[in-house]
Amino acid sequence: MKLIERLRAIGPGAMVAAAFIGPGTVTTASVTGARFGYALIWTIAFSVLATIVLQEMSARLGIVSREGLGEALRGRFDSPALQYASVALVVSAIGVGTAAYETGNILGGAAGLATVTGVSASVWGPIIGLAAAALLWTGRYELIERALVALVAIMGVSFLVDAILIGPDLGALAAGFVPSVPEGSLFLITGLIGTTVVGYNLFLHASSVQERWDGPEDLGACRTDTVLSIVVGGLITLSILVTAAAVFPAGTRIEDVGRMAEQLEPVAGTYAKVFFSVGLFAAGFTSATTAPLAGAYATAGALGWDADLTSTRFRAVWMSILGVGILFSALDYSPVEAILFAQVANGILLPIVAVFLILVMNDHATLGRYVNSTVQNALGAVVTLIVVWLGVRSLLTLLGVI
Repeated sequence: MKLIERLRAIGPGAMVAAAFIGPGTVTTASVTGARFGYALIWTIAFSVLATIVLQEMSARLGIVSREGLGEALRGRFDSPALQYASVALVVSAIGVGTAAYETGNILGGAAGLATVTGVSASVWGPIIGLAAAALLWTGRYELIERALVALVAIMGVSFLVDAILIGPDLGALAAGFVPSVPEGSLFLITGLIGTTVVGYNLFLHASSVQERWDGPEDLGACRTDTVLSIVVGGLITLSILVTAAAVFPAGTRIEDVGRMAEQLEPVAGTYAKVFFSVGLFAAGFTSATTAPLAGAYATAGALGWDADLTSTRFRAVWMSILGVGILFSALDYSPVEAILFAQVANGILLPIVAVFLILVMNDHATLGRYVNSTVQNALGAVVTLIVVWLGVRSLLTLLGVI
């Protein structure tokens, strides 16, 4: 009975899964499966474990301290210069970053609907954006959460059914959990981890758990929610990779993931095409909703505003982020320069936030007996080192050094 009650309490963790299973993840997993088959499945397993480690810390911080991550980051620096720098980094990386990615989120969802209906993605894009705006405008956290949980369930069913219809090679699938780095795969390994371990999800989670739970006595339910939701998110990513690996000969390069649904039809029938398209729509819509929400939580926390879903300033932030996405989706245009800036800013922010998270999770004055254990610190250190490596490598790649 207790387990059933915890399952019913699933919400904030599902929002995290909804945020990282977006069109970017669908694209990266599809490209990886088509090019390298099952060889990089281990990367998904690692990404899930890394995400659970960091998200559990973020959620524990929110529940115990009743602070969002933006508030905690701003409040831990005595120097005004460091405070301003932290605020500027959070607002630029999270606020501008989510706005830049929003176009891809909306267009990804629109591509799924376009495949099923035949209506242009540039028509569906603004409709998806306005639907996300209507959901957020209600200011009702429980309604937003329930809608996203339902869409994550739709995604899970859609992509899992596709993987079953395709009929993967179970032996090769199992072998994929053994770490290997095929030649030319490092970029996609970085991409798979980077689309799962997402910086703005740490801000989203620390704030959203406060909407659902009252204090440390709810940590058990929160951990169940976090672990189960992120594992489900990982299974969705795995299903997408497996589908692509089973459909395409190893070495195939996919240029347009929106057309992958059409390419599934000759192999697995019309149902496979429909399920993939519905899953792509759900991935786009959930990310189009959670990205502005995360941006608003992060910005409000960093600037010291009240994180009230119905406040004018909070709404102004997410409306600005969504507005950018709606505008560019209507023009069928991806703001490449803004996305590059967001990648650079997030490449800097994620390692800083990960290191800061480890430090604050050892602060007895803030967390008391809920500070990290030795094992949690060790796991956090390993994940943080890898996140730092990813951040440095992404920056060097974008700057043309490597």
